[in-house]
Amino acid sequence: MNNQPYQPQFQPMSQPGQPSQQHSFAQPYQPHAQQGYQPHAQQGFQPQQSQTAAPSVPQQQMNLNHGGHEFFDMHEILSGMINVLDQFMIFRGFVKDQELLGILDRQYNFILSQYNLTAECFATGQKPHQETGTYMMQLQPTNVTFGIKPSQPKKPNQSLADVKDAGISGHMLGLIKSTGSLLAMASPEITNPVVRRVVASQIQNYVEMAFEIFLFQNKHAYYQVPQLKQNDMQSMLGSYVPAPGQPQMPAPNSFSRYQ
Repeated sequence: MNNQPYQPQFQPMSQPGQPSQQHSFAQPYQPHAQQGYQPHAQQGFQPQQSQTAAPSVPQQQMNLNHGGHEFFDMHEILSGMINVLDQFMIFRGFVKDQELLGILDRQYNFILSQYNLTAECFATGQKPHQETGTYMMQLQPTNVTFGIKPSQPKKPNQSLADVKDAGISGHMLGLIKSTGSLLAMASPEITNPVVRRVVASQIQNYVEMAFEIFLFQNKHAYYQVPQLKQNDMQSMLGSYVPAPGQPQMPAPNSFSRYQ
């Protein structure tokens, strides 16, 4: 029997001041190659699972460098993403247009993949197991139709039989735009650098998804775009010009005599 006294083993802690790893969150999102997405006509609506499972992190190893305000914002962000996903799932049962159905499926699968990464890095405080993606819309062409065409006035639905693609696409657009605004407002409040980058990198994706839905609506005259008179547009376009040169900035502390 070994009579030597027990020597506890300790792992060395990381030294402060070490440079942090660089994180890149701009890889193009390819739903077919990365997510295994197949058209809805072949497989129906099936949320895609990440091919690489998120690493299991013990509670005591979680990075707790989060501010109190950040916790509230992140709970609102993650809850908002869940709300978008749940609403899209409900909408799918009402969609009739195959093009709108394709948009809904692509955006659902993309949002789900980014929700998983966001939840992972928030829980661990570390870089997620894969990079965040870039949403690439597939709607062509991207020309906007300007002008107002005569249409029936809108009114609230009187029953579920009144639910149409125009209303569904409008709900989708509202959810995507509000979530993008939430990400933009919340990301400057996040103190964890990894979580902040993950959240901030998703803002452009919601802008792209919103524009894709808008183009569908505009093509079907669900979202019409009026214009100003040509003279008014020309006048407003010429209201701003670039700065003529380098401004002369005041010297530091030059206003102290006024204090």
